Amino acid sequence: DVNPPVHAWACWKVYQHCRDAGDVDLTFLSRTFQKLLLNFTWWVNQKDVRGNHVFAGGFLGLDNIGIFDRSKPLPTGGHLEQADGTAWMAFYSSSMLSMAIELAPDHLEFGDMASKFFEHYVSIAEAMNTVDGRGLWDETDGFYYDHLFDEGHAVPLKIRSLVGLIPLITVNVLYDDQIEKLPGFKKRMDWFLKKNKDIGSRMSYLQHTPKNESGKCLLAIPSEERLRRILTYMLDENEFLSDFGIRSLSKYHEANPFTFNVHGEEYKVQYVPGDSDSWMFGGNSNWRGPIWFPMNYLLIEALYRYHDFFGDSFQIECPIGSGNLMTLDRVAEEIQRRL
Repeated sequence: DVNPPVHAWACWKVYQHCRDAGDVDLTFLSRTFQKLLLNFTWWVNQKDVRGNHVFAGGFLGLDNIGIFDRSKPLPTGGHLEQADGTAWMAFYSSSMLSMAIELAPDHLEFGDMASKFFEHYVSIAEAMNTVDGRGLWDETDGFYYDHLFDEGHAVPLKIRSLVGLIPLITVNVLYDDQIEKLPGFKKRMDWFLKKNKDIGSRMSYLQHTPKNESGKCLLAIPSEERLRRILTYMLDENEFLSDFGIRSLSKYHEANPFTFNVHGEEYKVQYVPGDSDSWMFGGNSNWRGPIWFPMNYLLIEALYRYHDFFGDSFQIECPIGSGNLMTLDRVAEEIQRRL
C-alpha cells in the first residue's frame, strides 16, 4: 500500500512556520530536500505504470471511498489511472518547486532543481488533462475521475468524490521578483512557455491576468474555467458542501449510487452519512460521506492561494444557488466556519 506523499508539503510548512517566527533555517530545508528528492524518484519509478506521468497504486488517504480495494489486484485486470494519485504527485512537485526557489538564491544548484520540478509539474498536469486524448477530465460532467485502464482501453469511473477535488490543492503562486533572481530558471521557464503556447486552455500555466498587477503568476492543474466547474460541485449543498465542511463523497450518490458489474458481481458506491453500512475491504467503510478534516484543511489552504492570485476579481456563489457571491478567501472562511 502507498499513502499520499505529503512529506514535502509538511517540511515546507515547518520551514515557513519557523521563518515567519524569525528562524530562517535553510539548512533544515536543504537537508530535507535531499531526502525528499530520493523519495520523489521512488514514486516516479514505481508508480507511473505506463511512463506517461499518470500515477496509480493507492494514494487516496481515505480507506474505502472508491469502488475497488486499491490494495488488491483489480477484478477486471489492468490498473487504475488515478486522478488523486496524479494530483498528489503534482502537489509533491509543487512543494519541491517552492522549496527549490527558496533555496536557490543562496545555493545556485537549486535553480536546476527548481527547473526539474517545474517541468515535472507541467508534465503531470498536461498528462492529467490530455493523456489518451482526453486526460482524466470529463468535459461533459466538468470533473476529474479515475480511469480503469486495461488492454489499451480507459473507462472513467464516474464517482464524484474527493478524488476529483484533490487537483485543486496543487495550485502554486509564483512571484516575479523571486523568478527574476534566478536567471537560469527563468530562461528555461520562458522556453517552456514559448514551446507550449496552447497549454493554457487546459491548465493555469504561468497565467498573468490584466487585473493582477502585483507580479504574480499562477500554476495549477485546472484552467480557470475548469476551476469554476469543479467549485460548482464542491460548493453545492446537494453535492459536497455540508453543514460541517466538505464531504468525502458527493451526496448526489445517495439517490444515485454508482454501480459497476464485473463477471456477474456488482460493485457499488453509495453516499451514507456517518458510518457506512458496507463491510467490504474487511472493515467498516466509514469514509463514504463523512467530513475528513485533513482534506478540508488542504482545500482551504488552496482556496487562499487561489485568492492570493485572483483577489476580488474571482467570485462564485456559495452555497451554489443562493445568489450569494463570495471571493475565494470568504469561501475558505465559510468552510472553516462549518467545520
